[in-house]
Amino acid sequence: MRRAPGRKALARLSRSGPLLFVTGVVFLLLGLALAAGGVWLMALGGSWYYLLVGLGLVITGVLLALGRTLALWLHALILLGSTAWAVAEVQLDWWQLLPRLDVWFVLALWLWLPFVNRRLGPVDAAHRAAPDRSLRGGRWAIGVTVAIALIVGVVSLFRSPHDHPGEVAAARMEAAGTAPAPFTPPDDWIAYGHSGYGDRYSPAAQITPTNVDQLKVAWTFHTGDFPGPGDPKEIANEVTPLKANGMLYLCTPHNIVIALNPDTGREIWRFDPKINRDAKNYQHMICRGLAYYDSGAYAAQSAAMGLPADSALAAAASAPTPHGAVAPTAIKVDTCPRRVFAPTADATIVAINADNGQPCRDFGDNGTIGLYHDQPVKKPGYLNPTSPPTVTRHVLIVGASVTDNASTDEPSGVIRGYDIDSGRLLWNWDPSEPHQTRPLPPGQTYIRNSPNAWSVFSVDEKLGLVYLPMGNQTPDIWGGRRDPQGEQYSSSIVALDIATGQVRWVYQTVHHDLWDMDIGGQPTLVDLDTPAGRVPALVASTKRGDIYVLDRRDGHLIVPTPERPVPQGAAPGDHVSPTQPFSALTFMPERRLREADMWGTTPYDQLICRITFRQYRYDGIFTPPSVQGSLIYPGDYGIFDWGGIAIDPVRQVAILNPSYMAFVSKLYPREEAKEMKGDGSEYGLQAMKGTPFAVDLHPLLSPLGVPCQAPPWGYLAAVDLTTMKKVWMHKNGTIEDQAPFGIPLPLGVPSLGGPMVTAGGVAFLSGTLDSYLRAYDVRTGKKLWQARLPAGGQATPMTYVSDRTGRQYVVVMAGGHRSLGTKIGDSLIAYALPK
Repeated sequence: MRRAPGRKALARLSRSGPLLFVTGVVFLLLGLALAAGGVWLMALGGSWYYLLVGLGLVITGVLLALGRTLALWLHALILLGSTAWAVAEVQLDWWQLLPRLDVWFVLALWLWLPFVNRRLGPVDAAHRAAPDRSLRGGRWAIGVTVAIALIVGVVSLFRSPHDHPGEVAAARMEAAGTAPAPFTPPDDWIAYGHSGYGDRYSPAAQITPTNVDQLKVAWTFHTGDFPGPGDPKEIANEVTPLKANGMLYLCTPHNIVIALNPDTGREIWRFDPKINRDAKNYQHMICRGLAYYDSGAYAAQSAAMGLPADSALAAAASAPTPHGAVAPTAIKVDTCPRRVFAPTADATIVAINADNGQPCRDFGDNGTIGLYHDQPVKKPGYLNPTSPPTVTRHVLIVGASVTDNASTDEPSGVIRGYDIDSGRLLWNWDPSEPHQTRPLPPGQTYIRNSPNAWSVFSVDEKLGLVYLPMGNQTPDIWGGRRDPQGEQYSSSIVALDIATGQVRWVYQTVHHDLWDMDIGGQPTLVDLDTPAGRVPALVASTKRGDIYVLDRRDGHLIVPTPERPVPQGAAPGDHVSPTQPFSALTFMPERRLREADMWGTTPYDQLICRITFRQYRYDGIFTPPSVQGSLIYPGDYGIFDWGGIAIDPVRQVAILNPSYMAFVSKLYPREEAKEMKGDGSEYGLQAMKGTPFAVDLHPLLSPLGVPCQAPPWGYLAAVDLTTMKKVWMHKNGTIEDQAPFGIPLPLGVPSLGGPMVTAGGVAFLSGTLDSYLRAYDVRTGKKLWQARLPAGGQATPMTYVSDRTGRQYVVVMAGGHRSLGTKIGDSLIAYALPK
């Protein structure tokens, strides 16, 4: 009697045992999932690999369930082929190979174990001798392919394909001189970027590459200011403190101003402007810093610093008084001779006596300037100065941020100059009315929704110029109805006359910006040695990664920026500039993203990222936003943002912290967007009222929240400004605060906040998404020291030398950034060498 066909299969299944059967089912399910995704990817024009491997896993699963030794050979082939394919795609890059091979490698190890595979073989006793040879062969095949994959992994583990080693030339490191910043005592840090030049450089030299590893916590101060229930999502501690007047000054996210003893961290005074914390329209609650002014310093600085009478500093100190300003002889030095100017989220600037923390009642309206004066839109929270104002001898210069991508009905981005003593308005520069700079007559308002400048300004008082890093005319992502007059100043560097507010020159870095690629960082002023001699230069970092180097006297280019064609095809009602300028000094990615650049923790989330990549429109940098959804790389997070860069003006070396994260910009027609809601932050759904579209902005992430784009995502780098060449560039930071169990994998993570550099040859950075303050050798970029912070360090560190003890301190705010997901805290921490 013949046995029924199914009985032999059932007998084989019973002989394979439950472990092998379950293993087969797991392979089968894994294969089906991979094959389904592979079909989808191929339909989008993507790789065929996932479909083939998925089918291979399905067959392997069936063979395992049937107890066939052929399953070992087939999975060995899958692992071997996957290893060859992975190396062909990404070469010997460990972190790229890992998600391509990890699951197949673990499965191969599982199948290689004797207690798993020992039941593989034929059912009938007549063939019992055969399985021994077949099983041994299968085990040998699995072992060899595991060994090959292991060797490839070990070799790649010791390679650093994304690091670019180098050394700053010895002549640069040994350059002599002090290059003192104008009006800045060498031991102090009197402005956000150290001085009006914004170089984030200190001539302090006690801390060096040989002793920086001895830094210890000298003191810690807790502000006591934490997020409250009415606060927006984007609340962050981004402050860089000031050291002046024998005190340390800082502000908190709720605009509380605090003065500390710089040797002990003890609080001396505190001023709380008591802002409206319940305003529903706040997009940010941030205070990056304060401005400090000493009425007697300008007159006395030349003598105090031992400078000759005909020096540039003395010439600047004797510059003529701007029209309408108070003459130096008339300044009331007996009331608030030293002032701290503090921005608030309520759209005010408060003048505070730097000695005792009391308001300067004779400034503005009882110590306050209201920035909603003459504004066409006065909605609470829509105008918010998150960065400090700019101090000059006679004029306080003020800008502010507006709510990004909310609507076309926003306050003006006007920049205003106020009398530094009285707070009286001297001039106003509205980019949409650029030639009318005198104060408006009663009843008139500025132009609504004109481009704004939200970041930190730089100033050269010898030239009489203030330099503005301009933002865009909001909404950032659709520009079909923008004002043509204001458009010529969007995403530009603009030089204004300090005395009058008139435009002296302008250079635009992005034409008709639809990507929020504005100039987030403070431009840095430095005198550069060039073949034509020493030139007063301006160096500006940008979100898109280009570095623009110009003669700050007239805006002429020092580094060329040729115009190149860019992708076309804007959303309906909009247009795209046919070309954009591309600087020869750039940190833009060397090539476009590819499907092979998609990443994940396993082949499965990497497959999803590949499918996602293929679904979006992507034509390289400046791909226009679209209803389909466009991949924006570099993303609007920026390669460089408000942290700017640091420049050693003596060695003429720039220290930079570029970040690389791809974003998605997807437009939704107005009718479709009516039912959608955002969370009020800069990312997610943005209403863009007054335009045909809303927009969803978000980073390109896998379903697990991991970046779809392969690491590294963050670096530290150096540029020799005498040659305009990159010297070294190293991936920087770990995923310790994002990875499960706090595993500090050194992938290189994004950073928000800028570097700082010292005459001692050491650079510091705290802005990485892992909570560390790190020190680096300027010569090589080698990490010399790190200290764990109690919360996120998304701020720029600073340094000073104590007036009392002569000890050098390095200070950083560890307060976190809620929208980036770093831990929130309230710690200001000072480090110093042992006494």
